[in-house]
Amino acid sequence: MNLAIDLFIETDKLKPNVVNRTLDDDIQANGKGVNVSLILKKLQTNSTALGFSGGFTGKYIEAFLHENEIATNFIAVSGNTRINVFTQVLQEKNEYKLVNKGPEISQKQIYALLNVIKTIETGAFLCVSGSLPQGIDERILVEISKIANEKQFHLILDSSYQSVLDCLNYQPYLLKPNEEELASWFGKKEISLDESPRYLDRLIDLGAQRVLLSFGGQGCIYADKSRLLYGNAPKGEVVNTACAGDTLLGTFIHGLISKEAVETTLRKSIAAGSSTAFRKGLTDFSDSEILEKQIVITPLERKK
Repeated sequence: MNLAIDLFIETDKLKPNVVNRTLDDDIQANGKGVNVSLILKKLQTNSTALGFSGGFTGKYIEAFLHENEIATNFIAVSGNTRINVFTQVLQEKNEYKLVNKGPEISQKQIYALLNVIKTIETGAFLCVSGSLPQGIDERILVEISKIANEKQFHLILDSSYQSVLDCLNYQPYLLKPNEEELASWFGKKEISLDESPRYLDRLIDLGAQRVLLSFGGQGCIYADKSRLLYGNAPKGEVVNTACAGDTLLGTFIHGLISKEAVETTLRKSIAAGSSTAFRKGLTDFSDSEILEKQIVITPLERKK
């Protein structure tokens, strides 16, 4: 819902109080939902981007999506859609992420979006990703979950808010946390890869139909009531982690829509997410088959 333009910068070093010259820069239409739509389009699956759009930055994103033949149904708001900055500092081998809040959203505009969601057809897929703009309470996720349950469309939640746990009463189709979000939901400082299946099973018991846990460089775990699968991450030089999770999710959604075997979909999704992490922009899938050869999907035994 919270669209963004992302500015990616590469610099040799970053020092305070002086002019830092950059080596390279790139501007991309972004926001987690936008990334998912772009990945789906690359995989020949059509989608409609929803959310709130404002000012010249919002118009840029909408024009970019239309150029890529992606439909939009944005609610117009005052103010400008946010600009985020991601800076790679080569000498430090660090990435600095500066993410802005976005414009203030009114109650009228919130109701307008909910009315759009209420028109989604039975059996369709809705992916709600990322942060919420200013003015929107996280309980909107519960409201959307209620609508999905009533309308019987497939709701996918990729959001860090604690209210995601309250959404489980309405059996969301898929959750996609990372390891930090999983730990936060259960009040833990951290949850290790080995510990995580126990918490994924708790999410399933609470009502989630499926969970896709991204664990960065350690790989990914998929869980539903009958399966628990682990896939390792392929090796490569990490350039940009900002969109890797969105690529993973978009590829996984494509596999679900296409009714691929889950093992196949998980392998393809990890490879695609890694491909994005190894470059400046979203993957073009040109190296996916090579990366897939490094990935082994392993069934995990559930611990009682």
